[in-house]
Amino acid sequence: MQEYRMESDSIGKKEVPMEAYYGVQSLRAYENFQISGKRVHIEFIKAIAEVKKAAALTNGEVGAIDTKIANAMAQACDEILEGQFADQFIVDAIQGGAGTSLNMNANEVIANRAIEILGGKKGDYSIVHPNDHANCGQSTNDVFPSAGKIATVRMIYKAIDALNALRASFMDKSRECNDVIKMGRTEMQDAVPIGFGQCFGAYASALSRDIARFEIAAKEMCKLNMGGTAIGTCINADKRYVENIVPTLCKVTGLKLVQADDLIDATQNLDSFVFVSGIVKSCATTLSKIANDLRLMSSGPRTGFAEINLPPKQNGSSIMPGKINPVIPEVVSQIAFNVIGNDTTITLAAEAGQLELNAFEPIIFYCLFESLETLTNGMNVFRKDCIDGITVNADRCAEEVERSISIVTALCPYIGYTKASLLAKKALKEKKNIRDILLEEQVLPKEQIDTVLDPRKMI
Repeated sequence: MQEYRMESDSIGKKEVPMEAYYGVQSLRAYENFQISGKRVHIEFIKAIAEVKKAAALTNGEVGAIDTKIANAMAQACDEILEGQFADQFIVDAIQGGAGTSLNMNANEVIANRAIEILGGKKGDYSIVHPNDHANCGQSTNDVFPSAGKIATVRMIYKAIDALNALRASFMDKSRECNDVIKMGRTEMQDAVPIGFGQCFGAYASALSRDIARFEIAAKEMCKLNMGGTAIGTCINADKRYVENIVPTLCKVTGLKLVQADDLIDATQNLDSFVFVSGIVKSCATTLSKIANDLRLMSSGPRTGFAEINLPPKQNGSSIMPGKINPVIPEVVSQIAFNVIGNDTTITLAAEAGQLELNAFEPIIFYCLFESLETLTNGMNVFRKDCIDGITVNADRCAEEVERSISIVTALCPYIGYTKASLLAKKALKEKKNIRDILLEEQVLPKEQIDTVLDPRKMI
């Protein structure tokens, strides 16, 4: 039979499973918030363990807590960072209370493991207390956003790696297809020729801007309100702790973190998350636009543009034999739709804060982590299962360029816009190539026509 220990909080007493490292407050939160069915992201758990380790070490150094207790809690945090006790973080990712549930879940797990390390039994908080020791000099209101920002920075770095790899694939494809020319289109109508090298190169350039923006986003997330405690006034925190917590956290995480200049502002205002989410949305929008282009250029295989071939990944229909769909570009666009929706949620949550605190950080991190993770995974899939395997139909593209009426644009400097327009209309009406019309009308010598209508000169 399951054995229990009795724990109490300000609500009252409650039985907690004897083997659990979480305590009464975590269990209440687990029961209260059956919302998403998803636990807190593993990067968030690691980040909060890093915050708690830095706090324990700093409090031990300044004498706010006994060194033995501080070291035991730091060891517990190291074990969490190694992957232990992940199943003890039981609270739902979406929770009320501005993140108090996760903070206390961490405090209780760390305290109970530290109790064991010091030779006691779980639940004996006279040895190590979740609030007095694990939360010493802290508040949910500086721990939760600081840990969330650290997790976000790590996820941004993963996104940057995926972006760099995807950009490199487009650059490789640009060089590979540099000699193939296709018709460019504006407003879905024939425009003027463009090289595939230029086309894929432009996608790489767009991703270069996204990389630069993500680097800015990472820097923005490195500004923490750690040390501000409840509302940024540093209540209940030793002055030396406030001065040293972020430098210690830098050592623990290996990140270049800084303490916010105004801890009160950094505690109550969450505009930085709106800024970062906007950058993620911008990248998702670019990727979806590229995916749209690839779907159009690969449409067919007989009755569409048929300019490129995407790697076939799976059957495209349960009823139409042989049909292959552009499933990878399709999923990239769906990721973008989700990111855009998450950005709206983040914006509303940041706006909804009142006075000295915004209580809606849990949904902000839930959405931001989802956006970053799905976008990063989507970019890796896009690269491996689509971009790297694209081939171009050079003959088809050359034929379409030759058949296009719009190449008459190159003649404007020689015969003027009006004359070129009349020739274009005639070619369209008589269903002839513009080159044949030029020869029939003897507008220019054949040699000059061949030179002017050389697609390579047009690009």
